[in-house]
Amino acid sequence: MHLHWKKVSIWSVVVWFCLILSTSVNAEQKQTLGQWDVHYIAFPTTFLTPEIAKANGFIRSKYNAIINISVLDKDTQVAQRIEISGTARNLIGTTKDLKFKRVIDGDAIYYLAPLSFRHKENYTFDIMIKQRNNSQKLTFKQEMFVD
Repeated sequence: MHLHWKKVSIWSVVVWFCLILSTSVNAEQKQTLGQWDVHYIAFPTTFLTPEIAKANGFIRSKYNAIINISVLDKDTQVAQRIEISGTARNLIGTTKDLKFKRVIDGDAIYYLAPLSFRHKENYTFDIMIKQRNNSQKLTFKQEMFVD
């Protein structure tokens, strides 16, 4: 149990850092879709310590990123348990399926998926979000950079 708490706490720090970084660099990355506020960010796995990457099954490399999606109720801002799937498509049409992993940190819920990329590769992300009879599609574009 202690190891789980430590892993969750470190994820909290990583996710918080990435959200701050995205806010200061690109402004807030959020879309309101129906009853949800959907926050999203892609960040290099090199932001993770080797221990955290290994413990969570992510390969730490300057050519790998993590796609982080968080879905909140628009009115209450309560994190939502949802079903999520998606793809990342580059400019030449190569499509990669995204395999999301749910991470729960107290009241926060994050959905994380790894993505390998090349320097300055542009992706269009199509993310399907479902909860009971409600479904929404999040689409965003991002150029990926090797750090």
